[in-house]
Amino acid sequence: MEKILILDIETTGFLQSGGKIVEVGIVELDLSNGEKKIIYDEVCHEKGITLQEVENSWITKNSTLTVELIRHSKALHVIAPDIQKILNDYPAGATAFNNSFDFGFLEHRGFQFPKKLPCPMKLSTNICKIPSSRGYKWPKVEEAHKFFFGDVGYIEQHRGADDAFYEADIVYELYKMNVFKIN
Repeated sequence: MEKILILDIETTGFLQSGGKIVEVGIVELDLSNGEKKIIYDEVCHEKGITLQEVENSWITKNSTLTVELIRHSKALHVIAPDIQKILNDYPAGATAFNNSFDFGFLEHRGFQFPKKLPCPMKLSTNICKIPSSRGYKWPKVEEAHKFFFGDVGYIEQHRGADDAFYEADIVYELYKMNVFKIN
C-alpha cells in the first residue's frame, strides 16, 4: 500500500514578488485504491506580512480565505515542524498540482522533501490537450478535473486542503494510466 501526499498552498502572491504563504493543505492518497483523506488543513501567516498585502491579494478576493482568518491564524514558523514531520512520514513522496509553485515556496521557507514526485499538471498537459499558441497549455485544476471526470460542476475553491483533495483524484487517474509514477 503506497501512500503519497498531495500538497496545496495558498499565498498572497508569487515567490519572486515577495508573496507569503497563508494556507497549507495536505491530502494523503492511497495509490492502491484511490482513497484519500485530508491530513492537514491550516490557515497561517508569515513574519513580515502586512494588512495591505493580505487585503490586496488575489486569494482573499477570489476564495473564502478572509483577512480575518489570516489575521487570527498561527504563524508558519510555529506550524512548520508539524508540516515537516508529515513530509518525513511519507517516504513514497509528495506532489502538488503545480510542483514548481508549491515546492518553490516551501523549499524557500526551509522545508525539505524526502522525495518529490512528478508534477500532475505537467503530466496532464499532453493528455488534456488544451490548445494554446505554443502547442498545449498546462491545464488548470478545473480543466484537468473536467477532462478526467466530465462536467460534474466542480469549481476549484482556491483553499489548500479542498484543492488538494480534488487534485488527488487527478493524480490517481494519472497513476492508473501509468503516467504518474512514484519510482
